[in-house]
Amino acid sequence: MATKPPVTTNNTTETVVCYAPTMVTTNGIWQGDNPLDYSLPLFILQLTMVVVLTRLLVFFLKPFRQPRVISEILGGVILGPSVLGQNKKFANIVFPMRSVMVLETMANIGLLYFLFLVGVEMDLAVLKRTGKKAIFLAIAGMILPFLIGVSFSFMLHNRSQIMKQGTFILFLGVALSVTAFPVLARILAELKLLNTEMGQVAMSSALVNDMCAWILLAFAIAIAENEQFTLASVWVLVSSVAFVVLCVFVVRPLISWMIKQTPEGEPISEFYICLILTGVMVSGFITDAIGTHSVFGAFVFGLVIPNGQLGLTLLERLEDFITGLLLPLFFAISGLKTDVLAIQGLGTWSVLALIIILACAGKVAGTLLVALYYKMSFNEGLTLGLLMNTKGLVEMIVLNVGKDQKVLDDKSFAIMVIVEVVMTAIITPIVTVIYKPTRKFTSYKRRTIQSTKLDDEFNVLVCIHTPRNVPTIINLIEASFPTKKSPICVHVLHLVELTGRASAMLIVHNTRQSGRPALNRTQAQSDHIINAFENFEQHAGCVSVQPLTAISPYSTMHEDICSVALDKRVAFVIIPFHKQQTIDGGMEAINPAYRTINQNVLANSPCTVGILVDRGLNGSTRVAANQVSHHVAVLFFGGPDDREALAYAFRMSEHPGINLTVVRFIPGEDAAKLPGPGSISDENTDTLTVITDIEREKKLDQEYLNEFRSRTGNDESIVFTEIVVDNGEETVAAIRAIDNIHDLFIVGRGQGMVSPLTSGLTDWSECPELGAIGDLLASSDFAVTFSVLVVQQYIGLGVYDNTHDTPNQHNPFLAGKMNHRPPPI
Repeated sequence: MATKPPVTTNNTTETVVCYAPTMVTTNGIWQGDNPLDYSLPLFILQLTMVVVLTRLLVFFLKPFRQPRVISEILGGVILGPSVLGQNKKFANIVFPMRSVMVLETMANIGLLYFLFLVGVEMDLAVLKRTGKKAIFLAIAGMILPFLIGVSFSFMLHNRSQIMKQGTFILFLGVALSVTAFPVLARILAELKLLNTEMGQVAMSSALVNDMCAWILLAFAIAIAENEQFTLASVWVLVSSVAFVVLCVFVVRPLISWMIKQTPEGEPISEFYICLILTGVMVSGFITDAIGTHSVFGAFVFGLVIPNGQLGLTLLERLEDFITGLLLPLFFAISGLKTDVLAIQGLGTWSVLALIIILACAGKVAGTLLVALYYKMSFNEGLTLGLLMNTKGLVEMIVLNVGKDQKVLDDKSFAIMVIVEVVMTAIITPIVTVIYKPTRKFTSYKRRTIQSTKLDDEFNVLVCIHTPRNVPTIINLIEASFPTKKSPICVHVLHLVELTGRASAMLIVHNTRQSGRPALNRTQAQSDHIINAFENFEQHAGCVSVQPLTAISPYSTMHEDICSVALDKRVAFVIIPFHKQQTIDGGMEAINPAYRTINQNVLANSPCTVGILVDRGLNGSTRVAANQVSHHVAVLFFGGPDDREALAYAFRMSEHPGINLTVVRFIPGEDAAKLPGPGSISDENTDTLTVITDIEREKKLDQEYLNEFRSRTGNDESIVFTEIVVDNGEETVAAIRAIDNIHDLFIVGRGQGMVSPLTSGLTDWSECPELGAIGDLLASSDFAVTFSVLVVQQYIGLGVYDNTHDTPNQHNPFLAGKMNHRPPPI
């Protein structure tokens, strides 16, 4: 009955039937009711179908690196009249006309709160620091597509004389000219360009573009309800400006006062949170009442929320629910309105193709001209222009408002939706093909700790997932004895998983001023890590800290780590173990993905790698340089990894607060009959092996140890002992017998080395990436108070180029044998 035209009569029977409360929920199928005749069960079914279908599309399009917005729009198109809606029975049962009102209402509520969250996360101060280059790039990237939209509006408008030409021009121009900031940020992260100079320029330009888009959107909506720009339109614009002024000068101080009422460290009051969430709806109601879209009010209200604990709390409570459940409804509604079959005739499809090509070309041309003016390369300017073609939420809002206000007819709406999807979908594949940044690493030789001179700067890359490992790593760096003669440069890489959440996209350290509150939880965590290292830099002396953030899927995060290692020419990469110690002394896994990252870094790293099993190092806090006191033990079995572990321990032993114990394990007479260290592993053909010469390895080990003993023989803080063992069982017993005064054990990974001294230890190995001895020390059986650093020396060809590292001719003691590492996992 809801589809019948309204009847003006005193009899309200029809109205009651359509909207009676009894039609909201069903009495149940056992009472003979069809659940799909009632609005709530029908809405639940529609929401479930939308979420499931969009998630499936996200999964299938992930290998093609397509942003989530593509999947959400396509999900709506599939459910709409273009595909499944062709079946009239399906359309009438699942998406009947009577359900559209409920569906659109919920979609707009989701949109309202999502735009509020976007406003909360957006830092307007970034706009002040973007510079002229980003502003000119953004403006140049908007002008040409806008003009192209104007020219095509005449072709499309001739077929649909619904609205005045000027309004039609404005909507079409805005839809073609703007850039979607959140979608672009995700694409840049997936392409590993977020931390590059071009990535920063693209982000800044997109942010400026996004702000311009909101201004144009408000202007377009203001005049959309009138066929011409009248006095009413002026009042709409004046009222909108007055609303913004009210938010800035009245609402923001009130919210700041509410924040001050909350004691530091205490959670924000539930009453205040409720007030803020109510304020979102009130703002939406006001702007909708004055003639602009309700999302404009929610967005402005979000902008005036001060960054800090309140914004963090709002994001944590709302983001997953809004972006995961309600926002896909808005895109689904857009898809349901899109009837691709309305685009008929070769001429119309030709116009569609021409719009896509010229709109892309216009933005590329405008951006490229400004990029060349600022002396960027042609390839970079072209790539930047393509990236600026990214479309997303703002464009869909423009198109939906245009459809609702009868500015766009079905054909024009369908054409513009297809234009948006195609323009966004082709960006990542094209950029991947045309933009391959040249790596200037020809002069960089693969580095190891052994090949780094003691009087040179020691470059270390520290990878951190959470703040938990920070104190131990800082104490480890302090114990590495930075001096004026040999300073340490620490590159701190905060590893952040790339998810669909917008909050992960806005972390860019060099666009934030120190002391400013964090925008979200991830950035608060990142700031905590960076502040700890910067505080260490100020008090340690001879240590410089360079913070970086890598935002990637876990599957490709090792590429960021290896890329930074190459960029910064580091000699040593420290990565945290994927397990942490529990209160009862056991070891529990934090995240299985961390283990995969570690395995990939070991296989692909261009330098030495250390996996840190963190059980604390002098407690959970950092100690002052003159208070450092550690007992370090090195277990030496032989091979390049063990020599590298000893080289790092030697560097640490220079520190006056370090007591070093080197334990060399020597095979006994019975063990000598078995294959010795350095032989080829043939127990398992799948095991990654290293082909080495047994005698040469033994000779290198002996020469290295002799030189070490001759240099440290008079140092009372260094103890060198030798233990003779015949098999793995005796080795375990000998390790258990070592004094438990040690804070840190340093061992070589021993990859590819087969020794009778470790025979049988790998049979029950839980973590082969640590090697036989490292796995033993990291197991719950050894869950005591010492940390473990498992070292793998870079000794061969990596996946990046074919250059060999060569032994340091200036320091024979640190010179090591360079061999081939196994291929990547």
